Amino acid sequence: MQNHIIRVWASADEHKREEELAWKLALLASDEVPVEKNVESMVINRIIDNAAVAMASLNRSPVITARDQALSHRHSNGATLFGTSSDFRVHAEWAAWANGTAVRELDFHDTFLHLEFGHPGDNICPLLAVAQQMYRTGADIIRGVVTAYEVHVCLMRSIQLHSHRIDHVAHTGVAAAAGIGALLRLEPEVIYQAINQTLHVCCSTRQSRKGLISTWKSAAPAHSSKLAIEAVDRAMRGESAPSPIYEGEDSVIAWLLDGAKTEYQIDLPDIGESRNSILQTWTKAHSAEYQGQAFIDLAFKMRARIENLALISEITITTNKHSHNVIGSGSADPQKYSPDASRETLDHSLPYIFAVALEDGAWHHEASYSKERAHRPETQILWKKIKTEEDDLWERRYLSLDPKEKAFGGAVRISLKDGRVIEDEILFADAHPQGAKPFKREDYIAKFLTLSAGVVSGHEQHRFIDCMEQLANIKSEQMFGINPIADIGVLKRGRSGIF
Repeated sequence: MQNHIIRVWASADEHKREEELAWKLALLASDEVPVEKNVESMVINRIIDNAAVAMASLNRSPVITARDQALSHRHSNGATLFGTSSDFRVHAEWAAWANGTAVRELDFHDTFLHLEFGHPGDNICPLLAVAQQMYRTGADIIRGVVTAYEVHVCLMRSIQLHSHRIDHVAHTGVAAAAGIGALLRLEPEVIYQAINQTLHVCCSTRQSRKGLISTWKSAAPAHSSKLAIEAVDRAMRGESAPSPIYEGEDSVIAWLLDGAKTEYQIDLPDIGESRNSILQTWTKAHSAEYQGQAFIDLAFKMRARIENLALISEITITTNKHSHNVIGSGSADPQKYSPDASRETLDHSLPYIFAVALEDGAWHHEASYSKERAHRPETQILWKKIKTEEDDLWERRYLSLDPKEKAFGGAVRISLKDGRVIEDEILFADAHPQGAKPFKREDYIAKFLTLSAGVVSGHEQHRFIDCMEQLANIKSEQMFGINPIADIGVLKRGRSGIF
């Protein structure tokens, strides 16, 4: 692992391209490094995971819309759409758009949390789309996904976006461009130009995650993926992009992030060093923002100690700064306590999540967010009794680079009207590698079978799983099998638009 220092340069400063972050990422993406078996296995797990959550969201409005838009851009040698037959192929960028929206819709796939947060699994859909359209192999997909995860995690460890109100899809787009470059085995020059262009067009504000959160939340990473594919295509044709995009006088760092006087330390693997950052990311057992995962599990545990929830006078959740300010009461956002809030808002409301988990002792990706569920009078009473607080200890553990110290949970204090206090804490969600029930291959498969039930036939479910477990050996003509097909009559159509 090498530590790289990047900073803003004045236009008159002398500098070498080799010092630019985009060039270093391009070299990382072009480096031929053998993939370790446990890393390959995790790639398979995450593709299964993506397919699982996509199948569960196929008939939700943003997904229907994205799919309808994609189907207006047919390409006989293109890529497939989740749920549709391989006879229906579209341009790769539109497949990435539709499939990425389906994956992100339920907030139910993997994540990584550090200085910045995001979902590295968002990069799988654009890579798969490009691999299908360019007739690449399963081994190529594995190489590309490993690279995308590596870049994504390294960026999230080093460059914070959200404190400047820049959405985390800026990192997503860069990782996708790098992953596509690795998949296609492009020259560093081409990958470099693609990264520069992708970052330039992928920076957007976090208003998509504030207030009454809209359906754009599910589309945002898919859009960055679409832009990444377009950037790679343009770079492959010999065109250039704004550079240096990170370090320039009018760059992202200079004007959107910490400014000209700041230095960033970026840790990247050496040339030839193994790429295993995907092992440091985590999937979800529950459909909610990752910071809520551990607290859902803790609520399940604590409810057995409370004979009557009506006796609760107050609940205080003590956790890290991010959980408090983004999904907790520290956001000062009244939508976090509104039964009329969007589904996208409720899955980013820790008070709501904890209240429902405490009442139900179970979690469902749809039922737990229904209007009827949110409007229960007893739920609203309990919900408003819950507040969050940030704590330096939990913040330090959240940001730690030491796997033995790093944690994503917090402590819960439940005060009862009779004066009793019930307290407990949790370090990790149960599904976390260090949690009570770490996710294994059988759990990913079970998640897929559960979420695709009633959408995909039993035969098709098992065909897809069998295909995935042979991913490393899949040839180019078999790539279209990496797509579970929905039963006839399942897929719905939406309203018409321009396309």
